[in-house]
Amino acid sequence: MTSASLAERLDGLLFFPVTAYGPDGALDLDTYRAHVRGGIEAGAAAVFACCGTGEFHALTPEEFRAAVAAAVEEAAGRVPVVAGAGYGTALAIRYARLAEEAGADGLLAMPPYLVVASQEGLLRHYTALAGATDLDVIVYQRDNVVLTPPTVVELAKVPGIIGLKDGLGDLDLLQRIVSAVRAEDPEGKFLYFNGLPTAELTGLAYRGIGVLLYSSAVFCFAPEIALAFHKALTTGDDATCNALLDGFYRPLVELRNQGRGYAVSLVKAGVRLRGLDVGEVRPPLSEPSPAHLKELAELIERGLALVPTSEA
Repeated sequence: MTSASLAERLDGLLFFPVTAYGPDGALDLDTYRAHVRGGIEAGAAAVFACCGTGEFHALTPEEFRAAVAAAVEEAAGRVPVVAGAGYGTALAIRYARLAEEAGADGLLAMPPYLVVASQEGLLRHYTALAGATDLDVIVYQRDNVVLTPPTVVELAKVPGIIGLKDGLGDLDLLQRIVSAVRAEDPEGKFLYFNGLPTAELTGLAYRGIGVLLYSSAVFCFAPEIALAFHKALTTGDDATCNALLDGFYRPLVELRNQGRGYAVSLVKAGVRLRGLDVGEVRPPLSEPSPAHLKELAELIERGLALVPTSEA
């Protein structure tokens, strides 16, 4: 832990590690620690533990706490650790408190389970979650959580809620949200994140409305590619961005779209292909087909070859 706030520390490429399982399907903390440690040493600016890529939905509360604690120990204050929290309000609060006990620096509030709630209900849910611990909260907008600009204005006023992660990809809506929050508080420090799967594909578009923070699933298995793209995006090197988009990211997204759950299982397969056996995904997710694994391996090699030689 550090005296700097979480919002001040979130500056750079955000690492969403997969959760490692052994051959018997049980949580493998040693391999998980190695994965988290490797990501930090590669240059991650933060660790988002047990979130979407980390199969939050598949973890028991005990496994969740153990994995978050392991990530905190590996980070050792070098980078912040943010943990997932989700389901209905009562369970989200339980996970939030487990994350706080484990030493996390903040929470990524996953969408409530199953229900499509009103704006008033969502505001009550996230307000209750933020009030349950001393951890800062980032609200994740995706699937059944679609927030209006007035709702986000109110969320930005809630103590402890520091940002919005957008997994919808509706840039018109997000621009109106950014504008509404800014008009209410011109000097505010509310954060915005590109939370789409394979966020790099839309990085240039999000940059156009001032959103540079994003979660990189590719960083899990090819940090060299992810860091090269991040550097190009943040320095205005659009030629490198476009080369990586055309040669790696677009084909990767086209592969990802060929299987349900590939946003997680393909990433986990990529980690295995790069030499760390993090196990398979848990049901109800399923593994990529052998043909798709072969295509992924070829894509990784192609992407690595596109990394500028000064960064390879």
